[in-house]
Amino acid sequence: MSDTDEISAPPTWAGGQAASGSASRIASPSVVTFHRRELDVILRLYGRMVADGEWRDYAIDHMKDRAVFSVFRRASEMPLYRIEKNPKFTRRQGAYSVVAAGGVVLKRGHDLTQVIKVLEKKRHLRVVGG
Repeated sequence: MSDTDEISAPPTWAGGQAASGSASRIASPSVVTFHRRELDVILRLYGRMVADGEWRDYAIDHMKDRAVFSVFRRASEMPLYRIEKNPKFTRRQGAYSVVAAGGVVLKRGHDLTQVIKVLEKKRHLRVVGG
């Protein structure tokens, strides 16, 4: 058998017994968070928008039912946009959504990369004479 063909045994405690159901309750998160890859996608967009002078500040909130990345033009203002992850909607509309300042949902979906494309500035091509 190769390494990929191995079947892993259930996790065990120091006493050698398999983990009980109570251990899985302890391991489950009590709040919804963004994973590293999700934050990487969001922060790449944030970095481009800061470089363009559009955005200046952000906040990340982790709650029991959702995680929110809020974007601000200035720290003292209401957020311009909120990128939300709500696992409750995963099977229906998709876990990710972009919400504008007025509460209007701009886009929803299952793929974060596709959802946040609604926030990217459209690049206009122009002919330069030379």
